[in-house]
Amino acid sequence: MGWGDRLIPDQGFPVLDAAREFRQSLRLLGTRRFGTFWLAGLLSNIGTWAQQVAEPWLLLSLGASPFLIGLDSFVMNAPVWLLTLIGGVLADRADRRRVIALFQSIQMLCPALIVALLAYGSIRPLIIIALSLIVGVTDALSMPSFQSIVPSIVRRDQIARGLALNSTQFNLSRILGPAIAGVLMASIGAIACFALSAASYIPFIGVALWILPRRATTARSDHAFDRGHLLSDLVAHAPVLRGALLTVFATSVLCGPLITFTPVLVSAAFHGNSSDFSAAVGAFGVGGLLGATGLLAVPAEQDRRRWSSRFAVVYGLVVTFVALVPWFWGVPALMIIAGASMTVSNTSANSLLQGAANPCLLGQTVSLFMLATRGGIPLGALLTGLSTEMIGVKPALLANGAMAVVVHLAIGRAWLRSPLPKPIAISGNGAAT
Repeated sequence: MGWGDRLIPDQGFPVLDAAREFRQSLRLLGTRRFGTFWLAGLLSNIGTWAQQVAEPWLLLSLGASPFLIGLDSFVMNAPVWLLTLIGGVLADRADRRRVIALFQSIQMLCPALIVALLAYGSIRPLIIIALSLIVGVTDALSMPSFQSIVPSIVRRDQIARGLALNSTQFNLSRILGPAIAGVLMASIGAIACFALSAASYIPFIGVALWILPRRATTARSDHAFDRGHLLSDLVAHAPVLRGALLTVFATSVLCGPLITFTPVLVSAAFHGNSSDFSAAVGAFGVGGLLGATGLLAVPAEQDRRRWSSRFAVVYGLVVTFVALVPWFWGVPALMIIAGASMTVSNTSANSLLQGAANPCLLGQTVSLFMLATRGGIPLGALLTGLSTEMIGVKPALLANGAMAVVVHLAIGRAWLRSPLPKPIAISGNGAAT
């Protein structure tokens, strides 16, 4: 009997219930707000993933070292540590539509500038890294607003469904984006991927200004960051929410580098090309889509901790297997499992956090999730970049995966012992009670 079975009774659900839950989840796509938001997010993320496939490969073609590739990921994600809590305040205090539109517009200029520099032959690795820093800053300030949108356009009992559906579009874009990038890089070159990325911002900005709800925030405005209220809410639900944050943080630090260093793995260990890299990233997206689709069939009353903790352990195991597999074709197969594991684990933790969050502090609660999820990526990328320089990419990933398994088993044992939090009641005037 495993530790999860010993601490939480098995709450299986019939196939018919799963099918009914799946149908109810899909109905959200037919709603005006959520359906339009989902489609715009899909188009935007396709362009983003096309750029994320092209960027590390472009850096390699410009002679960048594995350390510089890790540094590029670091500067794109490190601003989360300094700015994401400020972004949470913006999500709660300002009009989320305008916050998203402003910072997405700034982000759009970065790939557009890379297109211009590539056209004139003036691109350099340090320029790309500097633009990644700008994207990281604007992303840290806008992501809490973006992540707060789903709970604001669906009913509270539909949050888990909405987040799972949003994860399906993200992972569908993770399939389509790399596939399109592979075709564009082989036919036109990396410049086409950056042009696609710049253009993909336009529909999402339009949706942010048109369909997303206007400001719906707390009346408290005397403090820039409601630390007292936020911490009291978190303490009331600790250690359940602490377990969710620790799980996604450990995953981002130890398992996140798998995606960051896939181009190094493909080129150095398997002597592959950009098409092989696109196939590996696309396979990760296939797995993520499968994982997100599977979550649509999970009833809302299911204990999300089991899903998050166990699949986090699986993700760590997959990272170790990727480091050990001797054939390239094994990498895409393992990437499918990795994508499914990460999506199920992180989305389940996010559903638990947002479902228990005080609506008046939703943006700031989401900012803590983003801090745990995105904040670990730069740390993991930098450390894995250094270890890759010293011992090679495969031993570095092997060490990461082994540590992830041990850490997640330890976190899971404590997490699953704690009682589930009670949802915050909402009074008739919309205030939390």
